[in-house]
Amino acid sequence: MKLLYTINSPYARKVRIVAAEKHIEVTLEEVVLSAPDCPVKQHNPLGKVPVLVLPDGDSLYDSRVIVEYLDNRTPLAHLIPQDLNAKVKVRRWEALADGICDAAVATMQEQRKSADKQDAEFIERQMSKVKSGLKELNEDLGKTEGVGKSNWCVNGTFSLADIAVGCMLGYLNLRFGSVINLAAEFPNLERLQLTLLKRPSFKGSMPVA
Repeated sequence: MKLLYTINSPYARKVRIVAAEKHIEVTLEEVVLSAPDCPVKQHNPLGKVPVLVLPDGDSLYDSRVIVEYLDNRTPLAHLIPQDLNAKVKVRRWEALADGICDAAVATMQEQRKSADKQDAEFIERQMSKVKSGLKELNEDLGKTEGVGKSNWCVNGTFSLADIAVGCMLGYLNLRFGSVINLAAEFPNLERLQLTLLKRPSFKGSMPVA
């Protein structure tokens, strides 16, 4: 299997970490989406990463589909619980983390425009989504096993929820570290991030400035 990815995509990082945690061998192919010969559009009509190219030439996208596929390839350490209630909780955390990433990516793309073409109201709306999402996750994490004492997002067990949140936090640190102070504003999330960064899968997939 081959994963088409960009180094700083939080969605692609989520897939890379799931593959590493599941000990599934995946060939990594870093791409440049703006390059004329970028292979992504051959496998995903939306032209987005990540894309997992299967041995038979078929392809999977987006990240939520890919991680479910990988998690079910082996019974080793399921990252998406088999129990329905726990599974729904994990996917809800993932959905909110991905939604925060969506808003952050939209903000970053808008800010890359020349100053006279940027929409300040659009940026404010997107950053409001980021902040409200972080507030919700921070509060929910504090409730899991007593305020500020939980190691993991759902049922005290490392799961896809933690991976999705960790990838989102890594992206925010990369793009918005100067305006979002996790330690001061969202201490439960900061504690989770520090715990995650001790894992080889997270250390080996850090975004690059």
